[in-house]
Amino acid sequence: MQETLQKPIHIVGGGLAGTEAAWQVASSGIPVILHEMRPVQTTAAHKTDDLAELVCSNSFRSDDRERSAIGILHDEMRRAGSLILGAADIHRVPAGGALAVDRNAFSHHIQKKLKEHPLVTIIREEVKYLPPKSWGQTIVATGPLTSPKLAEAVQTITGEESLAFFDAIAPIVNKDSIDMEKAWFQSRYDKGNGSDYINCPLDAQEYDLFLAELIDGEKTEFKEWEKNTPYFEGCLPIEVMASRGRRTLCYGPMKPVGLTNPHNPNKKPFAVVQLRQDNKLGTLFNIVGFQTKLKYSEQIRIFRKIPGLEAATFARLGGLHRNTFLNSRRVLDESLRLKKSPHIRFAGQITGCEGYVESAAIGLLVGRFAAAESLNGTFTPPGITTAMGSLINHITSGGNEDNFQPMNVNFGLFPPLEKKINKKARKAAYSKRATEDFQSWIKSACYLSTKNCH
Repeated sequence: MQETLQKPIHIVGGGLAGTEAAWQVASSGIPVILHEMRPVQTTAAHKTDDLAELVCSNSFRSDDRERSAIGILHDEMRRAGSLILGAADIHRVPAGGALAVDRNAFSHHIQKKLKEHPLVTIIREEVKYLPPKSWGQTIVATGPLTSPKLAEAVQTITGEESLAFFDAIAPIVNKDSIDMEKAWFQSRYDKGNGSDYINCPLDAQEYDLFLAELIDGEKTEFKEWEKNTPYFEGCLPIEVMASRGRRTLCYGPMKPVGLTNPHNPNKKPFAVVQLRQDNKLGTLFNIVGFQTKLKYSEQIRIFRKIPGLEAATFARLGGLHRNTFLNSRRVLDESLRLKKSPHIRFAGQITGCEGYVESAAIGLLVGRFAAAESLNGTFTPPGITTAMGSLINHITSGGNEDNFQPMNVNFGLFPPLEKKINKKARKAAYSKRATEDFQSWIKSACYLSTKNCH
């Protein structure tokens, strides 16, 4: 670590939020000690020891900053010097209008950047307790897979019951095992380059048989302590969606709209399964929206009933993992410090945001809060009219304290537009306002770390 008069800021957790926070702090000239428990302590979801490993999808969702809230958040993070978005842009793979990455290259990039930074020290150890005051400023960014001992320590000091749900992982198929005599490349409505997804069509009879298999397929049993844990509505297992009604999947991940089957152009598919490229080489494709709790043997049997996947081989099968989060509205202050122990801040999914980019965005803000405090400065986050500001507002004051739930960034978190505008133009108006307000904030409120502002 480079010598400096500044006391280091400790960061617990090397996921998206922790690595982003570390980058922001170190870029401000303050040393960082980053604690990551893997490989000393593994998790059920991680497969490698790399920092910033993507355990679910390889997609950061829509990159359209004109019509989507997540696209606006992408743009804001790029402007704010985000390590995560910078790495995603370098290692992106085709995904229509979405930003998807080669997951291994992405995490290798993050790890290399932090290892090479002179102000960053990485310690591989499990932190089993709340960081003591002697550590000074600390950021806990342990995410949805916080170790049980640390989670227990957090629960003890907050006095709150843990809130938890299950995140789901979609299976990944080897591209060369897909029958392209039945499947075809196309994006819905030909977005992106028009051919970013592999599509597998089902007629009504095939769909009904597949639906029945999903519902009846043997699932992995919940452990006793998991049985009353609710799912996150934005990431439901495919079999749970299937059980909600015959057409549910047709209006969700299997919607056939905007697609034409070149093998049979006169017959519109009743439903379509889409697969998205998962690595830069284009050898792996994940089944979009097919996170599942089906047993591995059942996944292979049932998913091979999809036309085009009859001989599919799987690089990874789907699964679920437990996700814990704080009732941040009650236990954290406006700068995400723990009210009962203010030398500790929290960042990422454990604060009650949901999604890769949202977690990194909160890591970015918390890193800047901590850096400003170390430099005896102040840091004011962007306003609620921006994507980043609306997200932190949900966590600190906008969410329902009595029924606090994780939230993806969405236009519902933005304040209404001052003038009435027709529905078609509304998203663009939100985007224009957010961009203008964020750029004004960047110019006037980047505290002491101006080299992070663009």
